[in-house]
Amino acid sequence: MDKIALFFGPLNGSVHHAAKIVAQEFGEENIDLIPVNQASINDLNKYGKIIFGISTVGKDTWDQEFTNTDWAEFFPIVRDFDFSSKKVALFGLGDHITYAYHFVDSMGLLAKIILKNKGTLMGKTSPEGYNFQDSEALKDGLFLGLPLDEDYEKDLTPERVKAWVAQLKNEF
Repeated sequence: MDKIALFFGPLNGSVHHAAKIVAQEFGEENIDLIPVNQASINDLNKYGKIIFGISTVGKDTWDQEFTNTDWAEFFPIVRDFDFSSKKVALFGLGDHITYAYHFVDSMGLLAKIILKNKGTLMGKTSPEGYNFQDSEALKDGLFLGLPLDEDYEKDLTPERVKAWVAQLKNEF
């Protein structure tokens, strides 16, 4: 298996925790964990298979800006990057209760950029089993990646990640 890059942010929070679970499921020897606040275009160029982990946090997301997060410097690189030779998967963290109308919106915004830049998205998932009102990450009846809620459904994360990684192993 070719090594996979898993870019994630923010560092030392729920996204980082979820990234570690994803890495364990793939086998840590198969994944390089790269915090987005330390990543560069060279890192994107090195890998054919990429996973992004992102969280949805308030106004920055709804204004479609990433100015106050670990993504602040890396996001412009992603926005301008040609993903045509890349297979990309996403996981997003969100709060389906407090922000039911914006559930994992950042994942959806990031997916739209990757698709616009000719990337191939892998790991789409069914919304079955999730309770939310609206999401930018939902397209044609599927999430454009794996939604996780570490605030209210932390106990479901390992099972969801395990199923998603099994799916990605077939798609990657």
